[in-house]
Amino acid sequence: MGRVSRRAFAVAALSAVTMMSAASAAPGRPLSGPAGATGGRGAAAGEMRGVWLATVANRDWPSRPGLSAAEQRAELIAHLEAAVRNRLNTVILQVRPTADALWPSPYEPWSACLTGTQGVDPGWDPLGTAVTEAHARGLELHAWFNPYRVAVHTDPTRLAATHPARENPGWVVPYGGKLYYNPGLPEVRAFVEDAMLDAVRRYPVDAVHFDDYFYPYPVAGQTFDDDTAYDTHGGAFPDRAAWRRDNIDRLVRETAARIKEIRPGTRFGISPFGVWRNATADPLGSDTRAGVQTYDDLHADTRRWARENWIDYICPQLYWNIGFAAADYAKLLPWWSAVVEGSGTQLYVGEALYKAGDPAQPAAWQDPAELSRHLTLATSYPRARGHVFFAAREASADPTGAMARVVADHYGEPAPPPA
Repeated sequence: MGRVSRRAFAVAALSAVTMMSAASAAPGRPLSGPAGATGGRGAAAGEMRGVWLATVANRDWPSRPGLSAAEQRAELIAHLEAAVRNRLNTVILQVRPTADALWPSPYEPWSACLTGTQGVDPGWDPLGTAVTEAHARGLELHAWFNPYRVAVHTDPTRLAATHPARENPGWVVPYGGKLYYNPGLPEVRAFVEDAMLDAVRRYPVDAVHFDDYFYPYPVAGQTFDDDTAYDTHGGAFPDRAAWRRDNIDRLVRETAARIKEIRPGTRFGISPFGVWRNATADPLGSDTRAGVQTYDDLHADTRRWARENWIDYICPQLYWNIGFAAADYAKLLPWWSAVVEGSGTQLYVGEALYKAGDPAQPAAWQDPAELSRHLTLATSYPRARGHVFFAAREASADPTGAMARVVADHYGEPAPPPA
């Protein structure tokens, strides 16, 4: 499917409303002006200044499969150096993009993004190197895992011969042109936890990070076939949706508990799609008209995880401009701020750097100052403890100057990550 990105779904998720909203969405309105090049409130107190470094389909790194170990390492270090130049303090590296690994895992094969062939040893240890080199530069390294995605195609024979999905075909569900592990099977949940947490045992990562994929994004006219699992395990629940949410809740709770056992002090964060539920579906929801709601469609009760302190931080992907009719950044930011109020969960904001200057995006994104306005607005919400930018390719190249504007307006001085 070409360059595959979890963010590709941010557009599709609003497809039900975008056609009527995009034309009328107002450009981001000016706010009270930039915070000034003083480092902002975070220079002393600490704030998240992060960037996602995506490896699925070689989105950000490596630039293409099959580079030599030395070339891969050089590109990785260049991304870390770019983070330092932009006065960021955290890199969130995707280390398990499609049920494979960027470290020598005993559970899963080497990732195809490295050599071009899944299961082939790249001749070095990317995750181990990333942790060492990030820490040497004063950066935190968060290990980003996708729990259930197996492949961005539906042909098991294209997986490595020893891939667990081939050895356990009953674990796998084809859906929407991709292969997924079935979250409804307890043995699957146990396996993916073991596979992910192997990295935490081996390396002093600063956090474990999940993105927005739990049950897959809905595809019109297709059904995720978990009938057998539901018949076997779903009897105690009022309906399939409640059972599915419980499956994901268990993954989150169990992962959190096991991280604390394996490496105390390592944090656990999740970056969900930015809309939990629309207010039209639930009075606790946001004033949005999103075509996807994580609670209903991905069976991810993201609000509950934050409110009940199951995770250390939540970083919703607020990938829309200020004034966007279907999902207004200026409405979602205070909604999420209220969600974490009174909890122990820190709030960071996921920012769509990749949209800056994209001619397919609304007019607001043609202004390099749009993202800077987001950070200015966030200064009015002290529970928003920082921002994470998607993604590293744009942060390094900065084709429109949007990242440079953020740095000039808000990141005048280095800042440590939140305690």
